[in-house]
Order: sequence, then C-alpha cells, then structure tokens
Amino acid sequence: MDKIIIHGGKRLTGEVRISGAKNAALPIMTASLLGAGVHTFHNIPNLVDVQTIKKLLSSMGAKVDTEGTTIRINADHIDHCEASYDLVKTMRASILVLGPLVARMGKARVSLPGGCAIGARPVNLHIKALQAMGAVVDLKEGYIEARAKRLKGTTIYFDIVTVTGTENIMMAACLARGTTFLKNAAQEPEVVNLAEVLNGMGARISGAGTDVIRIDGVDALSPAEATVIPDRIEAGTFMIAAGMTQGDVRILDCNPRHLDAVITKLRDSGMDVIPIENGVRVTGCETRKSVDIKTHPYPGFATDLQAQMMSYMAVAGGLSVITETVFENRFMHISELMRMGADIVIEGNRAIVKGVDHLRGAPVMATDLRASASLILAGLVAEGKTELSRVYHIDRGYEAIEQKFSALGADIRRIKA
Repeated sequence: MDKIIIHGGKRLTGEVRISGAKNAALPIMTASLLGAGVHTFHNIPNLVDVQTIKKLLSSMGAKVDTEGTTIRINADHIDHCEASYDLVKTMRASILVLGPLVARMGKARVSLPGGCAIGARPVNLHIKALQAMGAVVDLKEGYIEARAKRLKGTTIYFDIVTVTGTENIMMAACLARGTTFLKNAAQEPEVVNLAEVLNGMGARISGAGTDVIRIDGVDALSPAEATVIPDRIEAGTFMIAAGMTQGDVRILDCNPRHLDAVITKLRDSGMDVIPIENGVRVTGCETRKSVDIKTHPYPGFATDLQAQMMSYMAVAGGLSVITETVFENRFMHISELMRMGADIVIEGNRAIVKGVDHLRGAPVMATDLRASASLILAGLVAEGKTELSRVYHIDRGYEAIEQKFSALGADIRRIKA
C-alpha cells in the first residue's frame, strides 16, 4: 500500500494550479445518462472517484473516452440500469445515477452507497422525493429498486440540506411531466454548475444557487459540452497550507467567490489573501492567530475544510473552538493529530484546540479523504518525518497532491507499494 513521506519545516512558495472540482465532475458525468448522444466535458480531474464513475457508466452501456482532462460520454445505448455493489461500495456519489436512470429509462437498481466513514448521509431523502414524484421504490438485499413510467412534477421539501439529494432530484425532474420545486435545496457552486450543464442540454431550471429551485420538465434532453468549475476544496486546502507554512503562494485557476467564508477566517488568522488574475495570492504571517470555526452548508464554512483548518489551528496561538454541524463522525483525524503533538479536546460536536509551538512528525493513518489532507498539512509544519498510510483516501479527491506540494518547495514524496 502506498505511503506519503513528509519532512516538515519547508516554507511553501510559488504557484499552483487547481484541478476541476470532483464534486462537480461526478454529477455532471452522471447527467449524461439523461440524453442520448455524445456529451463532452472539460476540466475533469484524474481521480479515483472519477475512474469509478467512468466504470459505472461503462457498465450501463455508455462509451467513455478520455483525452487529457476532457471526457466524452456516448449515452446512446444505456442497456443496463443497475449500479452494482462492487462499484458503488467505495463512493457515495454513485447514488447520483438513480435519478437520471429512473427519469430516462423508467427504472433503476442501485446499491446502497459506501465511501468515507464520516457519518450518516441517508439516502431516504432521495427515495422520499422520487416517491413523491410517482416512482415505486423498494429496498431489496441492499439495493434501491425504483421504477416509473414517467415521473411527475411536484413540490419537494428536503428536511435537511442535501447536496447529492438536490442534484439527484434536479436531474430526475428535468424529464418529469410538469413543474418541480425543490425547497431547502443545496446552494453549492457545484449544484449551480450542474444546473448550467443541464440547461445546456435543454433543461429548464431556474433558481440554482438559492434554496428554491424550479424545474420545468421537458420531453427529451440533448448532448452537452461543458466545463467543470475549479475545485474550491482543493483551493482552500492550498490556502491553508500556505498560511501554516508562513509561505507565499499564488493559487491559480480558482474562484475566490466560492471561498468567501474560508477567506474571511484565514484573514482573521493573520493571512493576507489577495485576489489576483485567475486566482488568489496567499501570504502567511509570523504570528498565526486562533479563530473559531463552525461548519455549515454553503455559503457557510465548508465541512470539507474543517479537518485542514484544525491542523492550522493546532499550531496557531491561543485557543480555538471548531464545531462540526454537518457530519457527526468528522473528528476521526483528531487522534492522529494528537499523535503528532496537537492539544485537542473533544466535547460532543466541538473540538477545543490549544495551539502548540510545534508538531512532531510521526507515523499516521488516514481515515477519510479530508482527514488525509489535514495530516499532510500537519506534516508540512511538523519537526522530523511524517509517514502517512492509507493514502488511497487522498487519491479520491486530490489530483497529484504530493507533486503539487513538491513544486511549491515541500519535502514530500510518495513511496509505491
């Protein structure tokens, strides 16, 4: 099994380019199931999760071709409406094929999803919404089985904000008869990107980016050509790393408007974050200040950056309180940070972080995707050697992360198993 080895203490300088957003690429790729023809998508990152979606679409009869960061998906002949457990078990986003399959093919059999063990992300919201649209849904032997001659537009209220739920039902509603309203909808930029792609296919969607989305159903959708937005979580990770190492980094191909909540906290901690053409320049300061963090759905502070921010606060001056409101098990990285000398106490969904003068390198183990990133950041500022195992988690969401950090001056390398 691969490992990442880091010798800390290097100041990051230079520039880094951000890849396409994983959380936008995955639903956009599954949207190809809604319309026959060849769909062309640009700025697709080379990630394990993207490879999984490609295999999943291929298993259903789609023809998938890749050229650099461009993927072409021919969805003319979808002849297998099942997402098997073997493919779905590693990635919760696989549930996103459910809505498109039911909408276009009238049926779907999708395994209950797997992925990072960071807490419950129930699919009952997806099921409840499809049932409200007229689908018959059964749970059998670990699979969701859904069928409908044609879905019907209705008003859906999500009890909690759900990104994949919003995306799944928005796709399904594109081919429904009548109008669908999604209330308490997710407002993430990735949802907006998907809506733009669907509208480019001939859908009639308005309100994406607000908590009420309207979808007027159409009879058919056409192939699309679209570009995936930059990955705001990768961009935020490099911003935090620049500040932690007291570095000076230009982060290119990113949209700072997608990171307002994060940038505000980074500036409060003492960093300079200055917009530049096609990105931002981040400069760290000698005195890193503690700040309190509370995660919320977008436009709040992203839960996907909570672990990275905790690594930063572990070496900041003073006391910070980090409150996780989105996923109940997203503190699993804390025990590993404490192995490196972090001073953290957990109180329910709050972590009390007392900054220390320095962290110490140690063998650590990744427990999920964003925990992997947080441990790499900790390793960048730790004294001595940090050895990170189970790095397959990081490959699900960060493209060539060790190469990008190495280009900024970090002493980091991957050891192949």
